[in-house]
Amino acid sequence: MISIVIVGKGNVATHLYHAFFKVDAFIVTQINSRTLENIPKADITIIAVSDDVIAEVSSKIKNDFVVHTSGSVAMNSLKNKQRKGVFYMLQTFSKDKIVDFSKVPFCLEAENKQDYQLLEKLANSIGKKIYSINSMQRKKLHVAAVFVNNFTNHLYKIGNDICKKNNISFDILKPLIQETALKIEQLSPEKAQTGPAIRNDKRTIKNHLNLLDKNQQKIYKILTKSIQNEN
Repeated sequence: MISIVIVGKGNVATHLYHAFFKVDAFIVTQINSRTLENIPKADITIIAVSDDVIAEVSSKIKNDFVVHTSGSVAMNSLKNKQRKGVFYMLQTFSKDKIVDFSKVPFCLEAENKQDYQLLEKLANSIGKKIYSINSMQRKKLHVAAVFVNNFTNHLYKIGNDICKKNNISFDILKPLIQETALKIEQLSPEKAQTGPAIRNDKRTIKNHLNLLDKNQQKIYKILTKSIQNEN
């Protein structure tokens, strides 16, 4: 049996706890980061807290093998005195949305081969997509993820705002959103690019800008220029 302690009560920690709890070979405990004085011994301690407190929380843990789940924090930012690692899942986690871990990429890092194999065993028990990613690669991957997830979602929000303002159902745009996401399964993002910017359709671009508020115009101009500069 492999004993696991998960430190944290947020979305990542809770989803991970429920996934590991279903694996017979694991004994898993979830604790709050504010009750570290009662932390049980474990083969692996997984810190799933906000990036800013990872160093502080890890410095209080005496267990032998400690990992964090952050995409933007280096492995050596852990301040425990023993072995270190990273168990990063590149996915967006929401409290009330069930996570299919079989589709989640696990990006792993450890100081030695034995610890890496333990992380692999944990990841393979609930998932299928395993990648060896070092701290510098992971930071750059995290930036890429912000572009394709957080920034893209903000653009959805702007699209929704425009629809609301003009009494249009946002549902009309959803098939387009889905097709755009599906398209890059077969084409590179560069080859999948369409729209007035890549066509340099100046009249359409001008008409669009006239329909937007000042903040939306700034975003539209920046993205249009970025697309055109790539071609």
